[in-house]
Amino acid sequence: MGVRQKKIAVHDLEIGMFVSDLDRPWHQTPFPIQGFHIRTQEDIRSLVTYCKWVVIDVAETRESIEQNKPGTRFLAGRQQGKGNSREAVQLPPLSIKDPVSYENVTTMKKELKVSRKVMMDAEASLHRVFESVEKGDAPDLRDVATVTRRMVASAVRNPDALLWLSRTRQHDNYTYRHSLNTAVWALVCGRQLGLNEGLLNHLGLGCLLSQIGKLELPDHILRNEGKLQAEDFAIYRSYVEKGVAKLADTGVSRAVVSVVQGHRERHNGSGFPEGVRGDRIPLLAKVAGLAEYFETLIGPRDTSEPMTPARAVNLLYEMRNIEFQEDLAEQFIQAIGIYPTGSLVELTDGQRGVVVSHTPERRLWPKVMVMTDRDHHPLRSARIVDLAKYNEGRSAPETLAIAECLPHGTEGLHPEHYDVTGAESRWSFSRIVGA
Repeated sequence: MGVRQKKIAVHDLEIGMFVSDLDRPWHQTPFPIQGFHIRTQEDIRSLVTYCKWVVIDVAETRESIEQNKPGTRFLAGRQQGKGNSREAVQLPPLSIKDPVSYENVTTMKKELKVSRKVMMDAEASLHRVFESVEKGDAPDLRDVATVTRRMVASAVRNPDALLWLSRTRQHDNYTYRHSLNTAVWALVCGRQLGLNEGLLNHLGLGCLLSQIGKLELPDHILRNEGKLQAEDFAIYRSYVEKGVAKLADTGVSRAVVSVVQGHRERHNGSGFPEGVRGDRIPLLAKVAGLAEYFETLIGPRDTSEPMTPARAVNLLYEMRNIEFQEDLAEQFIQAIGIYPTGSLVELTDGQRGVVVSHTPERRLWPKVMVMTDRDHHPLRSARIVDLAKYNEGRSAPETLAIAECLPHGTEGLHPEHYDVTGAESRWSFSRIVGA
């Protein structure tokens, strides 16, 4: 069924309508994504403050969103938990004690030289831990705790470097990749929230260890974890408790254990293993859960089609106060951007590239490393286009913007073959950042 767009006055808006466009640029408003459903009267009041009229998609309803379609991946994981999976739960805004205000203190290019080694060491440390668990031995977590502190330090200095590597590095083992990337998303979000470095260390280590219990699950369950029937899902959800048990005698902090234990709980009580909800879920576990879910969407196992980062961001926004606390979801989106670093995109003139970085003030106009011409032919030399600067002083028809976000692995787009600062493509990425 097609979607018909209709221009209406903001005072005529009703809850349930889908706002697809505004009478002013999106980046001049507080709305973190372009296009959203109106879920509360507060959404309408915010629109009234900024706009006189908007465009709505008349035929679009909440039920048309992908996560509600029968057979959609990850659906089993949400439906099998306790509680109504669409129930909204309102909590007071998050309150971070003594928040830290972080600023980038180094360039992305400089930080890449450090973070590349950090990510390699993190993968090696995880391998040793998982290998010990598979042998039935008590894991030695000292190395992985040390590398977590290095990841935190890198994220504090400049988070774009870790984000870039998490999206462009190749990992042979899905569990390693999933754990590492989840930790990166969580650290970027925690930095945005102003968590101090001690809390970021607990958060990062908890994310790296959050999948450890899956080592005891049958292979057929792991291969199909997004599409499990009730009987297999009951076995699958036991991985959280198995992971907690594995950490019992390792000397790891209670804060880290709480991340492992609570990363699959959900805001409205639809998660597992306990089905707790709202403020009964520790903050670090909430951040880990949101980050892990986002990584599952954009980087599923090979048997599932990945969701584009932009679509995943849109989905998270739709789940505010349902599976994830509202202001936490919005802070996550503010931290990673509508088009996160490493996202493959096509511009309005047909050129294709990868997002290098973004700024909160220009959410729809990030920096893009262009890798193809308008006919999608690879360029010998990539170039960086700062869309915000490029569009300064240009009229709307002259602006260059992102037309769409492309799936990871789109044919012909290989960011790792280019220098992120725009050098010749014949230089290997490993040579650029240095071994």
